[in-house]
Amino acid sequence: MSEKQTLSFQAEVAQLLHLVTHSLYSNKEIFLRELISNASDACDKLRFEALNDNALYEDAPNLEVRVAFDKEARTLTITDNGIGLSQQEAIDNLGTIAKSGTREFMGKLSGDQKQDAQLIGQFGVGFYSGFIVADRITVESRRAGLKAEDGVRWTSSGAGDFEVETITRPQRGTSVTLHLREDAADYLSTWKLKSIIGKYSDHISLPILMRKEEWKEGEDNKGGEMVLTDEWETVNQASALWSRPKKDITPEQYQEFYKQISHDHEAPLAWAHNRVEGATEYVQLLYIPSHAPFDLWNREKAAGVKLYVKRVFIMDEAEALLPSYLRFVKGVIDSADLPLNVSRELLQESRDVRAIREGSTKRVLGMLEDLAKQEKDTAAAEEDKAKYGKFYAEFGAVLKEGLGEDFANRDRLAKLLRFASTTSDTATVSLEDYKARMKDGQAAIYYITADTLAAAKNSPQLEIFRKKGIEVLLMTDRVDEWALNYLQEFDGTPMQSVAKGAVDLGTLQDEAEKKAAEEAAETFKPVLEKLKEALKDKAQDVRVTTRLVDSPACLVVTDSGMSMQLARMLKQAGQQAPEVKPVLEVNAEHPLVKKLESSDHFDDLANILFDQALLAEGGLPADPAAYVRRVNSLLV
Repeated sequence: MSEKQTLSFQAEVAQLLHLVTHSLYSNKEIFLRELISNASDACDKLRFEALNDNALYEDAPNLEVRVAFDKEARTLTITDNGIGLSQQEAIDNLGTIAKSGTREFMGKLSGDQKQDAQLIGQFGVGFYSGFIVADRITVESRRAGLKAEDGVRWTSSGAGDFEVETITRPQRGTSVTLHLREDAADYLSTWKLKSIIGKYSDHISLPILMRKEEWKEGEDNKGGEMVLTDEWETVNQASALWSRPKKDITPEQYQEFYKQISHDHEAPLAWAHNRVEGATEYVQLLYIPSHAPFDLWNREKAAGVKLYVKRVFIMDEAEALLPSYLRFVKGVIDSADLPLNVSRELLQESRDVRAIREGSTKRVLGMLEDLAKQEKDTAAAEEDKAKYGKFYAEFGAVLKEGLGEDFANRDRLAKLLRFASTTSDTATVSLEDYKARMKDGQAAIYYITADTLAAAKNSPQLEIFRKKGIEVLLMTDRVDEWALNYLQEFDGTPMQSVAKGAVDLGTLQDEAEKKAAEEAAETFKPVLEKLKEALKDKAQDVRVTTRLVDSPACLVVTDSGMSMQLARMLKQAGQQAPEVKPVLEVNAEHPLVKKLESSDHFDDLANILFDQALLAEGGLPADPAAYVRRVNSLLV
């Protein structure tokens, strides 16, 4: 029997570094964000430690980060005057992959200090992202409070070993020098570095400094070039609008910030700026645009708000922080702490992420509800009254996706919906408005779906409702058919398609009408049987209608059946759809239907009746040529 052994995993450090620098980061320029974040952390660590020992500031109380490059030496250096490293800390932290000095530091903090710490380091691999662009990294550092001769130089080419030596370094803090590979020479450019800093590190609280450039004329004023000066300038904003108190920000500043982050020339319709505290802490600044982008309906396109962690930019389109049906929302969410993967480029699903998504969704819906209230606010300015109508014209259709995607907020979304109706050609009728003017005895909210407003308004299915003065909602967005599957009732009143099932108007239909309909159905039975036989390949059933007044026939489906329009839409999208056999309802009082009984062309008339009903509701005959041939023969 063999003896059991416990062995340690063996790590090939060079391969591990290769994995860290080539697989964790999909974007090469991320290295600068990581190194500036580390520098910012170092300055924050000094600030905390100096609370108990102010002497740590030495003769440099102003904390900052400097970025410099040398084209001839092909080096890029990021310097901070933060806490710095002792020789042992350099060995422990830089020599051990995934050992996070920030995490260890946070573990030593307690209470309010931990809540206030603006530190984002989590996994201890950000430093090694420098090897994405460098074949060698040199770190020179001195810990605050140590003597100048206690500095340390750490050097590694990322091949599995590193060198450490003691140096004299008068200034505290750390300088990370990247010896760039030839294919990374484009990072030796003021413009390139400024653009990366502006994208990722613009809002960290420390100033980031770079040398100014100026134009130097060539000899005899021929040619010239941009050269670096000895003067330093701040290249980031060093403040985040969303981190400031709301009372200190003007509407113009909010609007200008929106235009910066959205690249939109028009002002937003509304915005919400809030600091959320509790188990999950974050700041949200969310905007409702005033017009839709051209690719609003491209659900494959990445969309979402900008995500920051402690004011350091993490990702441009954080889809996980808002549901898909709110993909038009722009803005910023800055979290105090979010679980990221080690490259900080992909959000992991967690309780915190869910809390932010739920909180942000409710905030956006709250903004929309406020806009909707202004529609009926007599004291509101005309411009404000029109805002929700403008929003709905641009984004109403995509908002309806939420009925099927967001069960928790379905009731709130239903109240935000607007439709045209038989009493209004514009999409201004809310379900609450409809309910408020329902007739006594009306048992349902009636609606019809169609491809166009004209097709909906002229549908024969509406005839009995017009006669009775019953309002019907006209739904013409392509998403309506799908969305209404998830909205079976509103505020206790069922939603009923006028093109599904038999029409039962309850007390709105008097006894004389019901009796006349029953007698007509009985008298018409022989013709119904002949129609069923003639149309057995097209119609599921044929029956006498209770919904037609002027038209000879119409097509409906059963209560549980798929509507013909939805089936057509699925086929147009290239998706499988079940073959829908509709029910043909005929108006026994119509002259064309009455003529059927004595006609010598019964089958032709029956098929024409069916195909005309199909045309009236937006469909096309399965055999258009046969339809034309039948009509022509009867005309002759």
